[in-house]
This record gives sequence, C-alpha cells and structure tokens, in this order.
Amino acid sequence: MPSFKAWRAQFNLPLKFWLVAAIAFINSVSFTIIIPTLYPYAKQFGLSDFHASLLITSYAISQFIATPILGRLSDFLGRKPLLVVSLFGTVIANLLASVAPVAALLFLARILDGLTGGNMSIARAVISDSTRPEQRAHAFGLFDAAFRLGFVTGPAIAYFAQQLPPLPGVSSLGMSFLAGAAIALVATLLSAIWLPETLAEREPLRLSWQMFGFGRLVRSLGRPRLGRIYLMTFLSGFTFTIFTFAFQPFFLNVLNQEAPMVAAVFVIVGVAGVLTQLLAVGPLTKRFNLVDILAVAIALRALIFFCIPLFPFLWAFLLGSILLGIANTFPLPLLNALLSVNSGEREQGEVLGINASYLSISNALGPAIAGLLVSLSYSTPFWVTSVLTLLTAGFALRLKSSLADPEPTSVRE
Repeated sequence: MPSFKAWRAQFNLPLKFWLVAAIAFINSVSFTIIIPTLYPYAKQFGLSDFHASLLITSYAISQFIATPILGRLSDFLGRKPLLVVSLFGTVIANLLASVAPVAALLFLARILDGLTGGNMSIARAVISDSTRPEQRAHAFGLFDAAFRLGFVTGPAIAYFAQQLPPLPGVSSLGMSFLAGAAIALVATLLSAIWLPETLAEREPLRLSWQMFGFGRLVRSLGRPRLGRIYLMTFLSGFTFTIFTFAFQPFFLNVLNQEAPMVAAVFVIVGVAGVLTQLLAVGPLTKRFNLVDILAVAIALRALIFFCIPLFPFLWAFLLGSILLGIANTFPLPLLNALLSVNSGEREQGEVLGINASYLSISNALGPAIAGLLVSLSYSTPFWVTSVLTLLTAGFALRLKSSLADPEPTSVRE
C-alpha cells in the first residue's frame, strides 16, 4: 500500500495545472447542464425526434471542424487568448439558446457552441507545456477527473435551475442554459485574470486554407505512431457513443424507468470515474504499460455492453454502470498521454487538437448509427457495439510495439 508521502507526490503538480483543472471542471459543468435539458427543450419548439437529434450532430460536427484550428492557432497565438475566446463563445451560445424564440436560433446556438467548444485541446496543451513527460499520464488522468466531476454536478444544477422563477423571455428549461452561461462566464474570467501563458516560444503566425481543410486530418493518419493513436481515439469514441445514445431508450422502455433516473445513471458513472481517476490511474500507470491498461479497459467495456441486454434488470444495469464508469476512466487520458510523448514540444496544440477532432466526429457518427440500430431492436446496438469494442481492444494491443511509453527518457518523434 503506498505511503502518505507517495500518495501526496502524485498531486505534486504545477499550480498552472490545478488552475486549468479548475477551468475544466467549470467548463464541463456548463456543458453538462444542458444534457438532460436539450431534448425536452427541442420538443418545446415542436421538433421531431430526428430533428432533435440533429442538435447533437450539429454541435459535434461544428466541434470537429473547429477543434484542430483552435489547437493550431494556440501554437501561434498562445494558449491563454484562445482559451479565453473559446470559453466566451460558450457564454454567448448558451445565452442565445436560453432566449431563442425559434428553432433556427437554437440550432445556431448549438453550432456556435461547437465552433468554440474545442478548448479542451488547448487546456490539454497547457498541461503538456507545464508538466514533465513522466507526470503526464497522471496529470491527464487528474484533468479528466476534474472534467468528469463536472458531469456529476451539471445535471443536478440543471434540475435546480429549472425550479427557479423564470426570467422574462426565458422558459423554465431555458433557465438551465442561462445557468450554463453564468458558469462558463466564471471559467472565462478565471482564465483571463489568473491563468498565465504557458507556451514558452510561439511560432510566427501563418494563415492558410490548409488550417480549415480536412486533408491534414487525413494525412495525419499516415504519421508514424500518431496516426494509429488518432485512429484508436476515433474507434474508442465511436463504439462508446453508440452506447451513450442506445442506453436511453433501453433504460426507459425495456427497464421501464422514468426520465429523471437517466440523470441518476450519469451521476453513478461520473462518481465511479472520478474515484477511479483519483485512486487508481496514477498507481496503475506507474506499474503497467499504458497500452496494456488501455486494451484491458476497452475490453471491459465490450463485456459490459454484451451483458446489458442479457440481464435486463435495473440492478444489473446499475452494476454495469459502475463498472463502465471505472473502465471508461482510462482510454482518453491514456491516449492523450501517448500522443504527448510521441510528438514534438512545439506541436502539442496541433496534435491534441487533431485528436479531439477525431473524437468529435466519432461523437457525431456514433449516435446516428445507434439510432439506426435502435430501429431494429433495443438490444441490437449493444450486440453490435460489444463486438466492435472488442475488436478495438485488439487493435489497441497492436499499438504496443510502435509507441513510446511516458517515461523520463521517452523517445520523441
């Protein structure tokens, strides 16, 4: 069992890291406030289920397009100004959504939020700038824990915001967007006032159409080491987001649960994830190869997805949610750590931005595929994603021989 001194050493990270972690928490709260709100809010505008789903897709596609651009601009202009601008974009988007009189403005708000929503790649670049290579796996894990803690807090704040007396021109559901705007404003001010610039040396600003094209994303798959990690991020996100859409109709219609229980599931998964980040990620990443941990975590996901339709009982689903919260803790921070140590110091923003774009497009495609599979049966998405997830775990194991692990003497590409 690790000593108190060793446990404390795990949290011995620069102040800049803890400031960015606090920003990540606030940012995730402002985002997750709308998760239990967006669908019923869309129905207030008379949107069909399909059109309501396009609100999710429009956000994800916008984020996919903008994220690598924001990441690359942060290599030119610095981390701080891009982080402040992107956070303020979330403030404006949520304000617009809270008072939107027609569905078109609601779509515009979601697109704006997506275009400015790539700030997590900039925040991760701050971590890369501020930590040593051997610290990064644990640092990214704690950062992800702060983000996940927001996923626990956001839905609860949304509920309480809807109980407040609505302001003029704002519905009770719109109050959740207003609360999200207020919290995003706190993150904006925190970044503007207290966050120092972490990029030691900026590149000269060079604007080109290539920054806005998809060719660079396609070519990035051909880069040694990095291309395989990008593909791994897409596969991991794609298989998981099939589940995140499919579990809701299964939960409501097969398990016969009420809509408020959906928020409770998010809380269970979030709490399990935060505790795992705080207690397990650091020790495990110091003892085992990162790719091995990644493959085991994804294989555990596959097993959980397979078992959900086999045991259609509430107790089994809640147990699976706890295990899923534990397993889902590892993939994203481990992939970011592998990217960080397999890329150059001056390209961290671009590399992490491209990776976030692959995650964004998986977030757009996964729910759409899940929607098609749900039309066959409520169980079909789970069978399909369990097989795809197991294949993804196998692909993860094949990465081991070609990647550098985050160690003090890491080999840079």
